[in-house]
Amino acid sequence: MFISSTQNPRIKELVHLRQGRKRRQGGKFLIDGRREVFRAVASGFPILEVYFAPDFADDETYAWMKEFTEEYGTRIGVHEVTEQVFSRIAYGEREDGVLAVAKDPGLTLEDVFDRLPKDRVPLIGVIEGVEKPGNIGAILRSADGAGLSALIVADPQTDLFNPNTIRASLGTIFSMPICADSSENVLAWLRKHEFLTYAAIVDGAIHYTKADFTRPCAIALGSEAWGLSEKFRGEGIQPIFLPMLGIADSLNVSTTAAILFYEALRQRTH
Repeated sequence: MFISSTQNPRIKELVHLRQGRKRRQGGKFLIDGRREVFRAVASGFPILEVYFAPDFADDETYAWMKEFTEEYGTRIGVHEVTEQVFSRIAYGEREDGVLAVAKDPGLTLEDVFDRLPKDRVPLIGVIEGVEKPGNIGAILRSADGAGLSALIVADPQTDLFNPNTIRASLGTIFSMPICADSSENVLAWLRKHEFLTYAAIVDGAIHYTKADFTRPCAIALGSEAWGLSEKFRGEGIQPIFLPMLGIADSLNVSTTAAILFYEALRQRTH
């Protein structure tokens, strides 16, 4: 289908999906960019439609879209749009001319458990109350790079598939099991499945390099404004800390996550 009008009903629906409320109501979200769409497709994510603007595409993107249409065009709607229409639906400056509509898989905590790898000791990332989608995306990149098994968002402050989260994750959000739930439910789930939880707290008792990340465990981090809530103290939780030798008392949450995730990888490698 070729679409040239910004008043087309399909295009109006895409514009509405820029709003978090509409994404939650419809259970759908947008994926901007060839790299992100490619990673979603490669991970078997439920893609519903793809919109392509040839005027924005380079030769590589054009060739990729041709292959994509030949392979998936019979079950996934592929729509060619004008430059004007694409500028209306794209999020920010996207110059490769590819955008997809995907279905939120709506994974639960138990779905995540079922998808944990069976050939290695699981390592779960937990982030509580993180407000900025860009931070969640950056944490996903670190989790992907360090080989984490899953990422859980406790007491979410934004929808998981916010466009900024997808962009900051470089599409790694599609290759890792991820879900959101209340802190209470997340902690109950971790205890049920016998994960030891290491909670990153400023006044934690254990230096992060002394924690044993080689066992089935979770690494929990809180928001930059408030840190982890009091819920992340008590049975099955060990408070760890990163030394701060300057005047600042904490790091950016995505930086902290990267340090802890890669310390876990170091331990598991050696």
